[in-house]
Amino acid sequence: MAYLSLYALQHRGQESSGIVTATGNEFRRHAGMGQVDEVFTRRVLDQLEGDVAIGHVRYSTSGDSNSNNAQPVLLHHHRGPIAVAHNGNLVNAALVRDELESDGSIFQTTSDTETILHLAARAPHADVVDALVEALRHMRGAYSLLAITPGRMIAARDPHGFRPLSIGKVDGSWVVASETCAFDLIGAEFVRDVERGEVVVVDVGGLHSFKPFEAARRASCFFEHVYFARPDSQLFGESVQAVRKRLGQKLWEERPCDVDVVVPVPDSGVFAAHGFATASGVPYDMGLVRNHYIGRTFIEPTQQIRNFGVRIKLNPVREILAGKRIALIDDSIVRGTTSRKIVQLCRDAGAREVHVRISCPPTIGPCRYGIDTPDQDELIASTQSVEEIGRFVNADSLGFLSLEGMLEAARRTRDELCTACWTNQQPVDLPRAESAQLRLFEKSRR
Repeated sequence: MAYLSLYALQHRGQESSGIVTATGNEFRRHAGMGQVDEVFTRRVLDQLEGDVAIGHVRYSTSGDSNSNNAQPVLLHHHRGPIAVAHNGNLVNAALVRDELESDGSIFQTTSDTETILHLAARAPHADVVDALVEALRHMRGAYSLLAITPGRMIAARDPHGFRPLSIGKVDGSWVVASETCAFDLIGAEFVRDVERGEVVVVDVGGLHSFKPFEAARRASCFFEHVYFARPDSQLFGESVQAVRKRLGQKLWEERPCDVDVVVPVPDSGVFAAHGFATASGVPYDMGLVRNHYIGRTFIEPTQQIRNFGVRIKLNPVREILAGKRIALIDDSIVRGTTSRKIVQLCRDAGAREVHVRISCPPTIGPCRYGIDTPDQDELIASTQSVEEIGRFVNADSLGFLSLEGMLEAARRTRDELCTACWTNQQPVDLPRAESAQLRLFEKSRR
């Protein structure tokens, strides 16, 4: 079940994959670099015996990208074994780690997740759930977390609710996953989301819930809806594809253009383009086709082959683009280099005009809470105007959805969402010293 569910969540991380299984006090772990089908063979799965399992697919937002940081993390301490899988980013992890190392702790990874386990091991509580809660009280930032200990499964979500976490049920067993699309694959029924600041414990007595953390304002990551989550998931109480369609509809209201066809950048631009086309009445067509069979890396044979990185992923359909004025719909522009290459692909295929429309505001700040956006000086919108970005990507026109329009399409207020990547307004305070420590903690992966 865990192995199959990880296939549904592969889009959330392609660097490493791992599963820990448990029967009583006997825990087994297998993890490695690569996607699910690369890490797990039939022989490996046959060795992962147990009646409880947690799995994880990772891409690094803190710590190095190597096998030592693959999750779930398994630790044996005086209360017995504990395995943890964590989605999110802990903004004070570097400071806490420095204190723990000064006090004698020896870390095996550079992941912020290990900090939680060291704190839990030191906590003055006999019960492991109490120890884990005590550890999480010291952490700031984003965590949707799943742990197994002998006889129990524990799920926890930070008080801001940055990252998603959902509860389901299949054949009388409880399941927890980052997105509901994992439930669909294994035939599980979606029950509800883990609430902000909630800890859920599953044992032989069933499911138990409590809220041990101090309340904080809601700050659900809206970039999950814009780009990161799968469109067939229910996230934060909303259908992802429905939200993306509303973003596209609002984008047409704010940034219309006189075009012959609406073309999405697959896959994340597809549903926003549907909404844009529906609102405008302009025909929708798949003028770009994505190759879904690309591994984690590919070798560029010579530097003289320009745009190879984009062309291996996207190919234009000339019959749709040639001679047309197109509205090219995408979810975001980060550095701008990929958008520029996609626009050129369309022009090379004969597009007469290319009008780029983006279903969120300009990204001006890096994410501190679990989305791997670049440093601020690499974000094109942090230093250039919309007109300058338009010239850089070689578009006939460029339009972003406004923050107000995005919130209206989201049917949320600014106080309910984390919009830090578009506003640089942080839901969690980052004191100057803490920000410096965070940069030091992340520098090895840059």
